[in-house]
Amino acid sequence: MHRNAYLLLLLTMLFWGGNAVAGKWAVGHVSPMLLTTIRWGMAVLLLAPFATGRLRAEWPTVRPRLAYLVALGAVGFSVFNALMYSALTSTSAINVSIEQAGMPMVIFLINFLLFSMRVSWAQILGVVLSVIGIALTASHGEPARLAALDVNLGDGLMMIAVVLYGAYTVAVRYKPAISWQSLMLVLCCSAFVTSLPFTVWEIATDRVIWPDALGWGIGAFTAIFPSVLAQAFYIRGVELIGSNRAGLFINLVPIFGTLLAILFIGEEFHLYHALAIVLVLGGIWLAEHSGRKMAAG
Repeated sequence: MHRNAYLLLLLTMLFWGGNAVAGKWAVGHVSPMLLTTIRWGMAVLLLAPFATGRLRAEWPTVRPRLAYLVALGAVGFSVFNALMYSALTSTSAINVSIEQAGMPMVIFLINFLLFSMRVSWAQILGVVLSVIGIALTASHGEPARLAALDVNLGDGLMMIAVVLYGAYTVAVRYKPAISWQSLMLVLCCSAFVTSLPFTVWEIATDRVIWPDALGWGIGAFTAIFPSVLAQAFYIRGVELIGSNRAGLFINLVPIFGTLLAILFIGEEFHLYHALAIVLVLGGIWLAEHSGRKMAAG
């Protein structure tokens, strides 16, 4: 069970790392709100042919919790990505990577405050090690550079997104007992519908950038990998090992984003990249090992 969860969560973080790179490439090729709408509209089209029948069969279970599921889709899918894509237009990918590393802390805090969930010192240490690794990557091996990063509107938007996705991660474990196909179709439909007002606002304020060929390609990529596949994998991972432990894997997103940037943008691989990967993976192992011991006890 744990191996399956780890594989699913690793693939999820790889796809989300690709989402960060795609979001940066999208700047100037498609505007952030429109990209969010395109992404979830395409995702609905991909899911509908094989998920509609399951949703129809499970509708008696879905209907009483529909408002809850719509809220999950709006917060975790639509608003989070709209904020992240918007943040990338006015802040660096370095800033966004560092801020995403705060998600596990948010998850731990919500679980502790609302559900009195225990958190071990080993888990805390694991998170700290992972964050150090991400900071090392983000600062290009010079942690002192972090103090020089600008804090602007984009950084503020991303921090709001981090808090919202932390809340979504905690809340998704209380979804009704339905198939992942039905769940994803409802969440994606919710994300598409709730993204429309943001796109209308973008058009009305003359901020829209209609997609060119690259913009459509980015939309298709984000619909298939960071949306349909990654979200389904993440939901299953949370089911298997819980939100606290699954949330730790989010620290891999900046690492994978860095590796993808090296492969597709041609950035050089340095010793600090290797050290950061060791710290992040080591931190996840430490926290995950502690989490399993607590669950067994």
